[in-house]
Amino acid sequence: MHIEIDKDVCIGAGQCALAAPNVFTQDDDGYSTLLPGREDGAGDPMVREAARACPVGAIKLS
Repeated sequence: MHIEIDKDVCIGAGQCALAAPNVFTQDDDGYSTLLPGREDGAGDPMVREAARACPVGAIKLS
C-alpha cells in the first residue's frame, strides 16, 4: 500500500497520528508526515482508519 499526504491540504489536526502512531507523526510545523521506513504502511491495520479520520481528506492510499 502506498500512502500519500497532501501537504497543501493538511491542517495538522493530528487524527492520523492518533489513529496509527506507528506510521504517522507530525513534523516541527505540526503537519502530518510518515515515520521513516513506513511509506508503505508497514502492514499496520490502522492506516485505513487514519485516512478516514483525516478531517480534510489529506491522506490518500493506493
